[in-house]
Amino acid sequence: MRRAWPFFALIAVGALWGAGQPFAKAAVSEGYRHVGILFWQLALGALLLGGVTLARGQSLRFARGDLPLLLFVALAGTVLPGISSYTAAVHLPSGLISILLSAVPMFAFPMALLFGNDRFSWRRLIGLTLGLGAVLLLVLPQASLPEPGMARWVPVALISSLFYALEGNVVGRWGMRGLDPVKLLAGASALGAIIALPLALITGQFIDPRPPWGAPDLAILAGSALHALAYAGYVAVVAAAGAVFAVQVAYLVTLFGLCWAMLFLGESYTGAIWCALLMMLAGMALVQPRPRGFLVSAGTDVKNGAERAGTGNISA
Repeated sequence: MRRAWPFFALIAVGALWGAGQPFAKAAVSEGYRHVGILFWQLALGALLLGGVTLARGQSLRFARGDLPLLLFVALAGTVLPGISSYTAAVHLPSGLISILLSAVPMFAFPMALLFGNDRFSWRRLIGLTLGLGAVLLLVLPQASLPEPGMARWVPVALISSLFYALEGNVVGRWGMRGLDPVKLLAGASALGAIIALPLALITGQFIDPRPPWGAPDLAILAGSALHALAYAGYVAVVAAAGAVFAVQVAYLVTLFGLCWAMLFLGESYTGAIWCALLMMLAGMALVQPRPRGFLVSAGTDVKNGAERAGTGNISA
């Protein structure tokens, strides 16, 4: 059971994160834009995760040396990918945005080699190539995009995948300074909200929280809760099982995101999309972690990260 829990955790994170995509589409449906949405997502996430941290008997105090890690997680894990995702959500179907998150492993694998988090494997490379082929099949205008003009927004959506891959590898390589994942995300969310608030005010995107509340407001509330829970789970999986294993959540986010979009938004998809899904699942089967020792290795990485934290030799 100890070896199986990362797989179950990954499925749960994928289901929660995938549900966030339809809520993001609903949040931008009536004029709300990225920075305003991000501020409330971060602020509500900080309150939720901070409350959980206090309920578990932990302090919300951080050491001065934690600031670079908190800043990195806030920017690479929420602010920057959030800006790209919400911008793309205005122009692209929710299901397609979920599918494009499958590009996370495409960015993560070469990063993992560069950071020394993993070794080269032809089987894994073939699996990631299948995933990349699936993405290309999906974004060809004649294959699945409702309008050819949507193609220019695909690179914008892929920016979030790039930052998620970077964040996963940095956390996997240097650890979390011994911080609990929930506490780490609470602090990063609070810092991100501090960054997003003046941007929202300057750009005129601040969202007035006073009622009456419409569907976009409720979508922001639900999406914030889902993001906080899924993100904390993702960081925990990275710390326990490694970055390359954890980024496979992208495939699950894709699958669940399509299902939730069909259920909540009534979206429908062509045969090319379902063919691409089969390619992604085949790729996921090939990109599985090493069958033995990956939990032990990940645990060692976390231990080493904690030791480095004790000497202050960690930076974002």
